[in-house]
Amino acid sequence: MLVLYVLTYLKLTNQQKATEQQLNKIKEIQAAVIELPKEYFAYDSVYKRFSLVRNIEFEEREDIIKEKDIQYLVDVGNSIRTLIQRLKNKYANQDIKYVVIIEGMASRDNYFDNFPLSYKRAWAVQKLWQKKGIMPDQSVCEIQIAGSGTSGIGRFPNAEEKKNQRILIQIVPKIGEIKIE
Repeated sequence: MLVLYVLTYLKLTNQQKATEQQLNKIKEIQAAVIELPKEYFAYDSVYKRFSLVRNIEFEEREDIIKEKDIQYLVDVGNSIRTLIQRLKNKYANQDIKYVVIIEGMASRDNYFDNFPLSYKRAWAVQKLWQKKGIMPDQSVCEIQIAGSGTSGIGRFPNAEEKKNQRILIQIVPKIGEIKIE
């Protein structure tokens, strides 16, 4: 009976250590995404996400990126591509991928096509990045285009509704099997 107890204790202790190591690795990977350049991204503690420092707004019922925002979005794309490459190299032996979500939004202005419009705003950013040749490494990163229309969280209040004619960019790690050294 004592032998069974000792074996069970050792097995559970080893499992606990492995679980703690895996949890620490997951926390490390999540923290790595925090390496986003501060000149482009700021952490929003209310919505638990990084947002662009500069609000990229669109004209009402338009999906055309303003001239003044093009270089900024190119720089944002380059910074994301650089971060993804750095993370790919840092965690080369781990099963980790990333999703870059470009979310378009629209204001509540009774326009009948706000949901497709919000998608087109996000798509405009992806097309800009493709045109400039700055897409992240597709072996570890996928880009998802989304349009939340007039819904979604993190919207400006009614008094500032026009500011919701914008895009959000988020990076999410997809963690597969964590290998413990």
